[in-house]
Parts: sequence; C-alpha cells; structure tokens
Amino acid sequence: MAASDPGYDRVAGRAHASRSEIIAPHGMAATSQPLATQIALDILKAGGSAVDAAIAANAALGLMEPTGNGIGGDLFAIVWDAEKKELVGLNASGRAPMAMTLEYFQKNGIDTIPPFGPLPVSVPGAVDGWFQLHERYGRLDMKEILAPTIAYAKDGFPVSEVIAHYFASNKKRIAHFPGFAETYMPNGDVPKKGEMFRNPRLAETLGLIADKGRDEFYKGSIAKRIDAYMAEQGGLLNYDDLAAHRSEWVTPVSTNYRGWDVYELPPNGQGIAALQILNVLEGFDIASMGFGSAEYVHTLVEAKKLAFEDRAKYYADMEFVDVPVETLISKDYSDERRKLIDPAKASKSLPAGDAKLEDGDTIYLTVADADGNMVSLIQSNYRGMGSGMTPGDLGFVLQDRAELFALDADHANVVAGGKRPFHTIIPAFVMKDGKPLISFGLMGGAMQPQGHAQIIVNLIDFGMNLQEAGDAARVNHTGSSQPTGSTMTDGGVIHLETQFSKETRDALEAMGHTLGDSDGGFGGYQAIMWDEEQGVYYGASEVRKDGQAAGY
Repeated sequence: MAASDPGYDRVAGRAHASRSEIIAPHGMAATSQPLATQIALDILKAGGSAVDAAIAANAALGLMEPTGNGIGGDLFAIVWDAEKKELVGLNASGRAPMAMTLEYFQKNGIDTIPPFGPLPVSVPGAVDGWFQLHERYGRLDMKEILAPTIAYAKDGFPVSEVIAHYFASNKKRIAHFPGFAETYMPNGDVPKKGEMFRNPRLAETLGLIADKGRDEFYKGSIAKRIDAYMAEQGGLLNYDDLAAHRSEWVTPVSTNYRGWDVYELPPNGQGIAALQILNVLEGFDIASMGFGSAEYVHTLVEAKKLAFEDRAKYYADMEFVDVPVETLISKDYSDERRKLIDPAKASKSLPAGDAKLEDGDTIYLTVADADGNMVSLIQSNYRGMGSGMTPGDLGFVLQDRAELFALDADHANVVAGGKRPFHTIIPAFVMKDGKPLISFGLMGGAMQPQGHAQIIVNLIDFGMNLQEAGDAARVNHTGSSQPTGSTMTDGGVIHLETQFSKETRDALEAMGHTLGDSDGGFGGYQAIMWDEEQGVYYGASEVRKDGQAAGY
C-alpha cells in the first residue's frame, strides 16, 4: 500500500473513509458547519429553493465561521437550473477602489501590497451576490432566509473545534485593528471550542439587509459606516466604490475528463487551472499508477506546475485583459504542454505556454432541492478573517483580496482602479451526458485547483465514492509562480498528508522533489451527487473540517 492504513476498520467501503456517504431523496446540503447545514435543510423543508437554502447557509457561516467568510468578502457560484436545464455562473467578486492605482503605490514607495490593514481592502461582493441569486432563483422572502442567522447572532451558538483553532490564529494577526476586539473578543479573548458566542452587531446589520435590501449595504447606512471607518484608517475604499458595485453573470467553461464534463468559472478566478491540470493528466494512465504512488504524485505535481505557470502569466480580470481561455483549456494545448514533463525527474522551473493572443481560508457549500436544482457556492474573506478592518459596529471584517494584485505595469493582473483582483476561490460542477452529476468544491487558497483535480481523479481513475474521494490523503504543491509576480525557480515544495508511505516519500525525493511538512493546508471539501436512476442525492463532507452533509 502506498498510503498507510488510518488505524481503523470498516465493514464496507475503503478503509480510509471517515464515514459513509449520506443518501436522501428530497434534498441535500453540505457545509463546513453542522448548524449551517441544518439551517439549509430547514429552508428547503419550508419550501425554499436550493438557492434560498444556500444563501441562508452562507449567512450562517459568516456568523459561525467568520474565520473563512462573511459579508465583508466575495462570492462565486455555479447553479444548475433544473427547469431550464442550464448551468449558469455568478461572479460576485468586488473591484479595487478607484483610487487604488499603480501610481498610488509607486508614489508612496510601496512595492508589495500588504496583507492586512486598510490598503488591501477591495469592494465586498457577497451581499450583492446573494440578491442576484435570489432575484433569479429565490422563492422565500429574504427576511425568512436570514432569520435563522439573525436569531443565532442574538442568542449565541457554540463554537466548533476547527473554527476555534482559526479564531486563535487570526487573533495573533489582526486583533489590534480597531473594531475587531469589540466584535470578536467581547469577553477579552476570542471564543474557545464549545463556548457560546454572540454577535449582536452582525444581527443588526443582517436585519437591515433583510428589511431594506442590497442597496442598504452598498448605498445606505451600512455603506456610509464602511466609508467613514475606512477614511479613519487611511484606506482607499469609499462610498462611491461601494455604490458602483455590480456582480456579473457568466458562462461556466469546461473540459471533458474521461467522459465527465468538469465545469469551472472563467477568470478573474483560478478555476481553469483545474481544467488545465486534468487535460494534462488525461494523457497518462493514472489508474495503473495506483493511488498514493510516487509515480502518480510526481505526475500530478508536474501537471500542476505547468498549469500554474499559465495562471501566473494570464489569469486576470477579463474586463481589462484578453485571457485566452479557450486555448488554455484546449486538448491540443495540453498535448504540447504535457511534453515538458519528465516522468523520472522533478522540474525546477518551467515556462508559461504560448497561448497567443497561497495563503487563504474560505468556506464552500453546496445545496440541492427536491426539484433537481443544485448550487455550488464558495465565499471568502481571504487570509482567514481578511484585512482586520472591522468597520464601526457592523459585526464583520472586510476582505483583503486586493493583496493579490501585481505591482508590475506589464503584468496582466496589475492593479488598477475598478479592476477585479486575481481570485483563488472557485466552485465546481460536473455534468455527464448533458445531465447534472456532481456539485462540489474544495476550498483553501492555491490548494483549490489541484484539490479539484485530485477529487476528479479519485472518483474516476481510482473508483472512489463521493466521501472516499474527499477523505483520501491529499497532495499540496507550493512555490509555483504567482499572479503577483513571483516565479518558481527551485521546483517548489510538495506537502503530503501523513498517510503517504515512506516508500513514496523516498521515491519522490530521489526524483528531485523537495518535501515539506504536513502543514494542514489541504483544503476543505463538500459535495452532492445526483443519482438519476434511483432519484436520490448523495452527500459528502470534509473530514478535516467541522462540517456535515445531511438530507431529508
């Protein structure tokens, strides 16, 4: 065995699985926090659509898992509309403030956008994303959708284990910023595992949004309070930036991997990197290599390196640059790129292709309803709790996504006022024979595209079920070239989860790979699969998080 036994036996399924898949006929929800999953199910049972339930769960996670998301961040979604039989995407990411220009950073002698504080704050797009989704697919009133989270914010909820861990790590980074301690440390410290936590400030903010709609956030009293706070902190985001925000409906793009059509959203996100990795892997007999083998890990990592060189060069806001998406995800292009892989030796540096023309935390959730609608939704602050900017008494932290802009005038992802920064968060969807099959995601910064590819490979090449595919030991390669301008010169570092064998590790090092520690940066997975023959949903939830998949 290339991957070691986890230390327990199962009467069915593979030994590494943490539990069985969840199976239900009427609806399914999978989130990273059990209370959020239950809220989603309650909304479905009350007659809400999959989108209603997804918004309700996302709101709950913004309260219960603010270490990864919240209304100060951005949102992306892929929706399967069962009635129209169409797959649609929503890019609800915010843009840079108009004052955020290359000239500003040059004039002030800033050669790297800082990760925290007022400067990396871009417009938060999540709330507009909710209302765009709701206008098109919602059934229940927004007051009913947000009511469960408002109640938990007032009355309190017990903090779960993984979230408590990330509360502590975020405290070290951003607790000194004005407003943070008042919101998240009312008793003098961040909440611990099992501690009841309340956020009455967020309850009030969500109540205003429920009563007055999305404009209250972007043009009303909430926008004015954000504007005043950012001015006090010396930030660039202002009222006019918020008032001008708009989301964008987009068409998901896909590649076919051994008969499955895998869909991602086009840039400014990194979703097409997963498609590029899969295209390269399709040229190899992955199944014969065996899960956990050095041959498989080497091939996966080298394919990832190739895709990430293109990611660093080309991926950016398509309203500002012409990203050659069709070429990058084409089979012909991957056939040429695949030739650069040496099956016995690790590459130290690689060129980006001629297409002619890593730190982050996030939440992912997916919901499916009784009518066959499915939602794949991802939402994030970036860097856990974001910038540390906690405006007024609003109860949330603003994201620091603008940190991901480049400060090189010749780079596709160069900073510009009104431009969307390169984005790491990506939802995914799988179709087969023109029908919906799987809604899934795997959050975690630059881990996401390589994680998406590993899930698909686990399902198809290694024949795992939905839960097993997520529980299986993962690979995270770091050190590739970045959209902010840094380049890979030493081959990067492979991080392997502890289940990988010494034999595999030794073989990888013999090929020239550098191995790092098992640092926990292996992402968080949720998934729902539709079984058309039986008319049931299968659900799976990440073993590495606090989450739950549940149906009814």
